[in-house]
Amino acid sequence: MVWTLIIASFIATSVMTLFSYIVSWITQQPYKEPLLLAVLLNNFHVSDNKTSRTIGWSLHYLLGLLFVLAYDAIVRLEWLPISWTGALLYGTIIGIIGIIGWIIMFRMSYTKPKMSYRAFYTQLFVAHVIFALATADCYLWKLSNTAFFPNFTS
Repeated sequence: MVWTLIIASFIATSVMTLFSYIVSWITQQPYKEPLLLAVLLNNFHVSDNKTSRTIGWSLHYLLGLLFVLAYDAIVRLEWLPISWTGALLYGTIIGIIGIIGWIIMFRMSYTKPKMSYRAFYTQLFVAHVIFALATADCYLWKLSNTAFFPNFTS
């Protein structure tokens, strides 16, 4: 079970990040969440740019793991099915949570990146839906192909 969470978290966060980087490249806007986290960390006087980037990337993947853990709990409680529809609903919920989180972080920040915030929040919402779809895909794939997800508990 732990491997499922780790693999799903890594895949879903990576797919979401790839989407954000592509949108950032197309729009020429700084919509790269790990790097935006690094910029916000400068408010806390992190010693150097490399350290803040490392912390930004680590936080980004840690938050991805937390969202996968939440998805896992919601599925286990049978509040949502492991399905595309369930993933769309979960993506909508975490998209709204993500937008609220970024609004709070930007309001608390002394340094704010120059960008279109409305467009950032739009792409962020879509990125979270993609994250949820990727997470559900990992769970659906695990259900049909357990060889990829090792089970060390048995």
